Amino acid sequence: MKLRNSTSNDKNDTTILTPDTPIRENRITTISIEQLIQAQQNDNYAKNILNKIKKYKHYIINDNLLMRHTNPPVPYVPQGDLRKIILNIYHDTTANGAHFGRDKTIHKIKQRYFWPSMYKDIDNYIKSCIPCAQFNPRRQKPLGTLKPIQPPDGVWQLVAMDFHGPITPTTQRGNKYIISLTDVLSKFVITKAVRDNTTLTAVRFLKEDIISKFGTPRCILTDNGTHFTSTMMDELVKQIGTTHLYSTPYHPQTNGQVERYNSTMDAKIAALSNLRKTDWDDQLPFVTFNYNTSIHSSTRQIPFEMMYGRSPVLPFDHQDTNVTLSYDPEHSKKLNQFLLKLNEQAKINIIKNQERYKQRYDMNRSNPTYNIGELVLCKTLNIRYKFDIRYEGPFRIVKQLTPKTFIIKHVKKPTLYRQVTTDVLLPIFERNF
Repeated sequence: MKLRNSTSNDKNDTTILTPDTPIRENRITTISIEQLIQAQQNDNYAKNILNKIKKYKHYIINDNLLMRHTNPPVPYVPQGDLRKIILNIYHDTTANGAHFGRDKTIHKIKQRYFWPSMYKDIDNYIKSCIPCAQFNPRRQKPLGTLKPIQPPDGVWQLVAMDFHGPITPTTQRGNKYIISLTDVLSKFVITKAVRDNTTLTAVRFLKEDIISKFGTPRCILTDNGTHFTSTMMDELVKQIGTTHLYSTPYHPQTNGQVERYNSTMDAKIAALSNLRKTDWDDQLPFVTFNYNTSIHSSTRQIPFEMMYGRSPVLPFDHQDTNVTLSYDPEHSKKLNQFLLKLNEQAKINIIKNQERYKQRYDMNRSNPTYNIGELVLCKTLNIRYKFDIRYEGPFRIVKQLTPKTFIIKHVKKPTLYRQVTTDVLLPIFERNF
């Protein structure tokens, strides 16, 4: 092409391209043609095709460069560093990749290059990209299938305790937390509005509201909050001879008994409170009472009946004015049989409900396994801003406590350890090329 510049005599001040004007493209060539040709000459796969090009209808040779016969043709990239450079450019770099996902990266690369395992390599490269794993939102279900807690054999064998709050607004009495304890089998709940969530408050609640009125539970399940792990709590546990079990931090499924009650309780208290919601502690006792005297969706039993061995009398129930006192020598035996029947039926219903819930929970959810020494990322516990890192690390697994619980250590901060469950972990994939 010849380029003819317009003169002052031209009607329009324009630039005209003639058929033999040389065109220069304004773009950056990331890998030179010479690099590709040299790499192909050292690649057995490419040399085999170059020597027998007539047998390979999907390839052509253009100026000594082996190209895939697409529209338009794209050069074949031999195995080695060139593929890594291309993946880095079209995924990691600010201008060309910006850490977008697999489909967008495949579309960009396949328009410019080809190699047989390209789709697989791109998928592996993005899966093994630590910045993507750390910052990308998780649109799929969290990893790990559900492992339900086996229901205990009887009432008061396993109870779950937790603080709920701080609740806004603070009540007129200065209460801003609710401490609650739930029996895992019967689902019977005991609650109390309190001013703080300290160890002293938790210990006093156990002594005054639980042990003195209901007896000592065999096992108490709590989270790892400092109010439950202090020396004072340990001393009380030793005094009463119970077993203290800890759930994993930020894993509400472990202590789901209390979590479920909390979500139910909030809505009911809000509906009953005054306009300013400053009397919610006045509504708490009746909300708890109604919860305990209503049939539970999991056990299909009434918690009050399982706890006391009799039907609850509600405030507006009709009461006979004549009181009859009678003595039944078989009362104790009948009561035991009644409670045994309730407990067995509750266990059956809990297990059935767990199986149904597990089936729904596990659907389309992968269940990765982890081994000692593997590298993982761990979900950030408190994300405050949109650009905060979502997964921290890398961490190395140093100890396995249960099939789903591990101790991990930060690779770059050797004094940082965490106890975690599999649902907050992301495996780090190794790049295999």
